[in-house]
Amino acid sequence: MKFLFKVSLLFSKLPLRVFYMISDLMYLVIYHIVGYRRKVILENLQNSFPTKSPFEIKEIQKKFYVNFCDYIVETFKSFTISSTELRVRVQHINQEIFHEAKAENKNVILLAGHIFNWEWYNALATIIPQENSFPVYRKVQNGFWEENIKTLRNRFGNQALEAKEVVRHIFRNPNDGNSVYMFVADQTPHSSEVTYGLNFLNQKTPVFVGYDKLSTRMDLAFVFCEMKKVKRGYYQINYHRIYPDGENFIEHEVVKKFHHLLENTINKRPDNYLWSHRRWKYQQAIKVMGS
Repeated sequence: MKFLFKVSLLFSKLPLRVFYMISDLMYLVIYHIVGYRRKVILENLQNSFPTKSPFEIKEIQKKFYVNFCDYIVETFKSFTISSTELRVRVQHINQEIFHEAKAENKNVILLAGHIFNWEWYNALATIIPQENSFPVYRKVQNGFWEENIKTLRNRFGNQALEAKEVVRHIFRNPNDGNSVYMFVADQTPHSSEVTYGLNFLNQKTPVFVGYDKLSTRMDLAFVFCEMKKVKRGYYQINYHRIYPDGENFIEHEVVKKFHHLLENTINKRPDNYLWSHRRWKYQQAIKVMGS
């Protein structure tokens, strides 16, 4: 495994222009020959956009495969890409939000969706005033990929936390404005963990509520990350502070606002979302539906 990991690191040092040539070849194989999860992707798109024509759905599907292949090679490149190059390729807008949270002595909870390419958030740690940056990841059973993911998320001074330990860490860590936690917050909960659901993209959708529980128990700064693909290899992230309607957040307020913002982002460029994910497989396990 260690040998394979070293080979992977050497391979990742290839220039991005070479990776994009590989991505073009991958697209031909994955879309035209293999048809990777074609049925899942088509079903997700049709259910999410019932008013779009078959032609429009087909165009979104094709563009998704292009972006998905770019995501794969860009993620591979992430093992060795420099923070300098990432700062050129990823523009962070509304950085003043992080300074405001630090001045308010509030730790930051970043909420992102599976919008390409969420793996390129990592260099944010090099430009924000907070001393501690904690990307949150879900543990995988394969030891090789577990090591890879942690190595990737720990770059640029980050300290990756496994999802099951992050809430405990947040409660134990001083809420002093010096820490940022980075969630990809539209994960699908396991069927045994499903309790709450929302109408998201025209479908009953099981949602995680762990970060929402934090909002009613701690005075934290919640921030939505709006990712936009400008062109191949270049992105913008616009940070939006999520505020309560009243003096404090109430139960499920943050999770509702996050999914509303994410849905707006997806509607702008639907081909940039991870449609190959089985997002709606546990619909029947929902116990309470939000309004």
